[in-house]
Amino acid sequence: MARAKKGILDRYARGEDGSVLIEVAAPRVEDLYADFDKRAPYCRKDLDDDLTEYLVGCVREIGRSPFMLRFTFDQPPAEELLERVRSSLNTFFMYRRELELEAMRRMLKTSILLLLSGLVLLVLSLWVPARFDIPSSGAAPSRILVEGLTIAAWVSVWEALVRVVLDLPPQLRRARRFRRIAAAPLLFGSSREPAPPFAAGGGR
Repeated sequence: MARAKKGILDRYARGEDGSVLIEVAAPRVEDLYADFDKRAPYCRKDLDDDLTEYLVGCVREIGRSPFMLRFTFDQPPAEELLERVRSSLNTFFMYRRELELEAMRRMLKTSILLLLSGLVLLVLSLWVPARFDIPSSGAAPSRILVEGLTIAAWVSVWEALVRVVLDLPPQLRRARRFRRIAAAPLLFGSSREPAPPFAAGGGR
């Protein structure tokens, strides 16, 4: 596993401090953003879907390794435009993180309701036979009702546990990745000036 991880990291260039460099090349700054969002201010623009998937995929691939994002354009944009890129990148991924956290809150709320419903049904399945002297076996309608309550109770409890155990961890990981990308240091360079980057800045 460690060797495979090292092989993955070897695919990436490194910064002066040893951080992994996730590189993005585009002709212009405008190409980083979704086409349908052209008239929106940069701070409210959505990033291009392919770029978003690429960045998230790279961060997933490198795991916990520290990283920087390096954007290379055909020509050096103005510093004011680069500041807008920094701000919009931070805003976009923090927004995605908030959406993920909101989805987690909804999922947890649903899981709690399912768990409580299951527990109530389970109590009913135990209380009803004792209260109405329902036989423990047979095919009487009352017995079928009790067994139905028991099955529904365990289904609700199981569904609540499955949601928490299987759905919550991936959502937490996605939220962490969005936060890491939003906070990542940024480097900017020009394909006509491959030496040092002409602008750099830390994430927010």
